Amino acid sequence: MSASAAKPGEFDVVVLGSGIAGLTTAWKLAERGMRVLILTKKERAESNTNYAQGGIAAVTSATDDFELHVKDTLGAGDGLCREDVVRMIVRDGPARIRELIDIGVAFSQLGDGRVSLNREGGHSKRRILHVQDMTGKAIEAALLSAVENHERIELREHTVGIDLLTTRKLAASGYAAEAGHNRVVGLYAFDSRRGVVETFRAGAVVLCSGGVGQVYLYSTNPGIATGDGIAMAYRAGAEIRNMEFIQFHPTALYTATDERFLISEAVRGEGAVLRNLAGEAFMKRYDERADLAPRDIVARAIDAEMKRAGTRHVWLDITHRSEAELRERFPTIYEACLRQGVDMAKDFIPVVPAMHYLCGGIATDMDAATDLPGLYACGECACTGLHGANRLASNSLLEALVMADRAAQAAAGYVANLPPSRPALPPWMDGHLQDSDERVVVVHNADELKRILWDYVGIVRSTRRLSRARSRVEMLQREVRDYYWNFKVDAALLELRNLVDVADLIIRCALQRTESRGLHATLNHPGLRPVPIDSIVRRADV
Repeated sequence: MSASAAKPGEFDVVVLGSGIAGLTTAWKLAERGMRVLILTKKERAESNTNYAQGGIAAVTSATDDFELHVKDTLGAGDGLCREDVVRMIVRDGPARIRELIDIGVAFSQLGDGRVSLNREGGHSKRRILHVQDMTGKAIEAALLSAVENHERIELREHTVGIDLLTTRKLAASGYAAEAGHNRVVGLYAFDSRRGVVETFRAGAVVLCSGGVGQVYLYSTNPGIATGDGIAMAYRAGAEIRNMEFIQFHPTALYTATDERFLISEAVRGEGAVLRNLAGEAFMKRYDERADLAPRDIVARAIDAEMKRAGTRHVWLDITHRSEAELRERFPTIYEACLRQGVDMAKDFIPVVPAMHYLCGGIATDMDAATDLPGLYACGECACTGLHGANRLASNSLLEALVMADRAAQAAAGYVANLPPSRPALPPWMDGHLQDSDERVVVVHNADELKRILWDYVGIVRSTRRLSRARSRVEMLQREVRDYYWNFKVDAALLELRNLVDVADLIIRCALQRTESRGLHATLNHPGLRPVPIDSIVRRADV
């Protein structure tokens, strides 16, 4: 379909999400001649990428090499990484980094002009490229500049994906579709500013919708992280994998409210030490790498120290560094701490674990393709096999860059080979549904869901806790589905619908894993299975 022949609401590819994965995919699709629509829930710059402090892990130093990066990634992944995927992403990373530099990302440099490289937990070398402590924001700005004026890209803000449209769904609704072949042909999306649902036809859909942070009570993620793409893919019949692997960042700034500001792992990379409230440096008791152990180990160690002493937080101590050094290296973190009355050059920082990153998601191959033709996924919503049971610090932006490049190439090739005729799509039907006068139901259920996941599906789990969580989440699912079918949709209801679905997926995957591996620690099964397996969930009625 050429750009000149396209009809309103019809595109070669629709990309859901405007973070590093979505913007890179759209940019590279457009460079291949595709007409692309980007849908984003809030303003275009609002994404998990925009809040990423640490940086991108890539081999760019003469003292580093691919094998070391591969070894570190496999070690963090605790036996569940796909080594072929790890090698491909590590190998392709430097070329993707150069493309970012070409479009204007100015990574921090040392005084002699060399790129400044940080070291973070689990890394054997300094290999984290960064822009002070606001790397994600710098990358987001450069990619937005690349796509905003591209003639083949349209970007719509304040638009929430509802459900994917497939040929099987069309056939079930009485619309003509290819016999015996199921593929994605578009989606419904809600324009929250106009209050209307639109139908978009597309040759392919790429989900780059980010993670699920808002399913937990305490999270470093922005409010948009409600698992939309994962829930949409699941409802359409795609395979979902390893959702139990929830990474809790060890060091979020503790406050008296529910707010949790991320204290980057790079602070520990620069020598910060974790101390309990008695002032003791405790990490050596848990791992020989001490404060630079992988995140799952550090988070569990902090959790254990807090439970042992009955405290609400531990301390992070970087007072051996000067104010000038800290303000230069960590300006965003320094100011965030000051707003809470903490001068990190003089005071210990109160920190506590908080939900940070999802290592599972929509199962994809090495070209970001799912098992549902026409559907691709990359970024945090996808499960490629890179992270395994635990993500190595700063590998996420690297994965998003590499997989977005491959997704664009694969999706463009797929669309180019589709038949020229496109099936008719049914319009969204509100019928006689009314606006709800009981919005308190949505707010209450969202709060209850967050507390259930935090209390029962947290850093350390048990079969009993997981079973309790599942029964309560199933009840919430029934209530939300009833609400969804009886009232007009809005953004809050759509997000809650997605959150209860991804909560169910997390719990079901966790119950499948009868071992403690990586980010999944269960009291009932403290050891490892001899052979790693993936936990897999697929909707049976699609």
